[in-house]
Amino acid sequence: MTAQDQSLRVFTPAAIGGLWLRNRFIRSAAFEGMCPDGEPSAALVDYHRELAAGGVAMTTVAYAAVTDSGRSYLHQLCLSKTGTIPWLRQLTDAVHSEGAAASIQLAHGGYAASPAAAGGKAIGPSAVFNRYTFSFPRAMTEGDIETVTEGFGLAARSAVESGFDAVEIHAAHGYLLSQFLSPHTNRRSDRWGESLENRLRFPIDVIRRVRQAVGPEFPILVKANLRDGFRTGLDLDESVEIAKRYEAEGVDALVLSGGFMTRTPIYVMRGDVPHKELRRELPGLGRKFAALLFGWFLVRKVPFTEAYFLEDALHVRKATRLPLVLVGGLRRLEQMEDIVGQGFEFLAMARPFILEPDLVRKFETGAAVEARCVPCNKCLASVARGSVRCVLSDSADAASAGS
Repeated sequence: MTAQDQSLRVFTPAAIGGLWLRNRFIRSAAFEGMCPDGEPSAALVDYHRELAAGGVAMTTVAYAAVTDSGRSYLHQLCLSKTGTIPWLRQLTDAVHSEGAAASIQLAHGGYAASPAAAGGKAIGPSAVFNRYTFSFPRAMTEGDIETVTEGFGLAARSAVESGFDAVEIHAAHGYLLSQFLSPHTNRRSDRWGESLENRLRFPIDVIRRVRQAVGPEFPILVKANLRDGFRTGLDLDESVEIAKRYEAEGVDALVLSGGFMTRTPIYVMRGDVPHKELRRELPGLGRKFAALLFGWFLVRKVPFTEAYFLEDALHVRKATRLPLVLVGGLRRLEQMEDIVGQGFEFLAMARPFILEPDLVRKFETGAAVEARCVPCNKCLASVARGSVRCVLSDSADAASAGS
């Protein structure tokens, strides 16, 4: 096939703050599961190197916990670990050698943290029952809030020292900052709760601490929910106001998403629920049996449609001038070009790049006009094993080996 028309807007450079990216394609922050004991691995370096070589403009290292208390998995990256910076410097050097930029997502699990990984009882804005862990978190004190805020600042400083070009603050998907924003999980009656202004206080303090750590010119992105995806959660009207507040605080771009991992996990990615594959990865017969009985209720299918966050995201586009990154259900090049034409500066994908890390190169050369990824979501189970695999690529490998 012939090369695509390089005048397409998706192939043109664009900026986040002072950082110019070679095209509009970003590998979104999606958990890689490649950090045993919380420290980076050669597999993580190679994974992001391959994405950079495949043509993305920027690749995002996902779910880097800012403190041990924020870890949701034993194999989740933790930036407070002493050995992370040399490994992450290898990763950013590898990405840069392929002509791409590297970002890292700063996160804290809050009440979604695992006690085994976090080293103690999970913390959150309020003692709201977590139906996935069947436990209540400890409501955070003023001291806890300051400790975690400082953790974000220290993690951001580590990101700069590791050679990253940008940081992404995770304030979506029902993790800690999202928990403070959501009226479902934030039941506080002090200065951190009730009104939207109060619920915003902690995320805004984190943004300010990160800015203080990285300096005035370093790009800061924020991942933000458009909707939590259930009746008592954050909804679009407040999300638009939150986006305007982030813009006033001087962030450089927003990554627009949605869903709440402990309530509506498939709302984030849409499509099939791989109950059997996920159940296979759960530790202990008790948890496997509970998943067999109740998994259909806890994790429900949400139909997949292309660009499923676009309609809601257009409300944010009208309300702010910030560069916006659209994520969710992006598959066809023609549609992506149209989305950029509607005012979205960047396009972010994760699942399609698991199967085709060179997808952008295929788009550029005309070898593909659509991603091969189907929303089976079986890749979620591979992450639980500490790898990122696609069943379609596994099938292709098997066929190749047998030929």
